[in-house]
Amino acid sequence: MKFILRWIVTAIAVAAAVWLVPGIEIASTMETWAGVMILSLLLSLLNMSIKPLLQVLSLPISFLTLGIFCIVVNTFVLYLASWLANGLFDVGFEIATFGSAFVASIVISIVSAIMNAITGAND
Repeated sequence: MKFILRWIVTAIAVAAAVWLVPGIEIASTMETWAGVMILSLLLSLLNMSIKPLLQVLSLPISFLTLGIFCIVVNTFVLYLASWLANGLFDVGFEIATFGSAFVASIVISIVSAIMNAITGAND
């Protein structure tokens, strides 16, 4: 049940990023909401499996930058989820530049934190 709640929270955060950030869009024949759900599913799975390993590996750099490098790790995970979603499911999730992916990862992090606080998905 917690995974489904976390998936819904991530879907809302990804939808907010698609809506707010220029350069992030879903351009395919698939419905936008279906693309958001597939991408958020992959992003949730990557956040549970790959992201902790990446954070441990980037710990020295994160320590030197006082934790700011964690946003770069989030951006890499977003790129990875986009690549998987486009390759496996042909979602059509397009990231124009690294800057737009960087801003999208910040938006996803903020919206997810707010939604997790409201729903209690991290308890």
